[in-house]
Amino acid sequence: MIPIVLASTSIYRKQLLQKLKINFICAAPNIDETPQANEPAKQLALRLAKEKALAIQQQYPQHIIIASDQVASFADQILGKPGDHKQTVEQLKQQSGQAVNFFTSVCVLNSATNKQHIDIDVCTVYFKQLSEQQILNYVALEKPYDCAGGFKSEGLGISLFEKIEGDDPNALIGLPLIKLISLLHKFDIEIL
Repeated sequence: MIPIVLASTSIYRKQLLQKLKINFICAAPNIDETPQANEPAKQLALRLAKEKALAIQQQYPQHIIIASDQVASFADQILGKPGDHKQTVEQLKQQSGQAVNFFTSVCVLNSATNKQHIDIDVCTVYFKQLSEQQILNYVALEKPYDCAGGFKSEGLGISLFEKIEGDDPNALIGLPLIKLISLLHKFDIEIL
């Protein structure tokens, strides 16, 4: 079997890919993730996944490279990872009682042949109307500073929502496994 590389240093993506019981290594793609002028969230997510895969292609020339990116969008604005306590609280205050879209892309590249396939999962999160104290309690408990949207849906963040609409709960965490399995099949990699 062709060796597999996950173009990510995200512990969340690594844990998700481990669910598929395949052998892989991780590599940092080190790309500039700055959105281009007027770039829609969906296009940004697709572009970044592709760029991440291509960024490590020369380093891993005989591999299957898996890359993913997630972009949150609220009121037609891209939400970045908040980075600290204050920004996380502000982001969650803005999202309280609102719907936020998460675009999670996945790109699979055969670095030897340049063959690649890319797909995207769209998930909408509907936030409860949250009090400031609920937000402060949540942020103090989970410290989700490195997560788009300022929460971890796989943890206590689930308590912030009224509902989630989407095809794959893994996508909200950072890697759309259902779409990934389908893309791997195109490279003759079967999970079962």
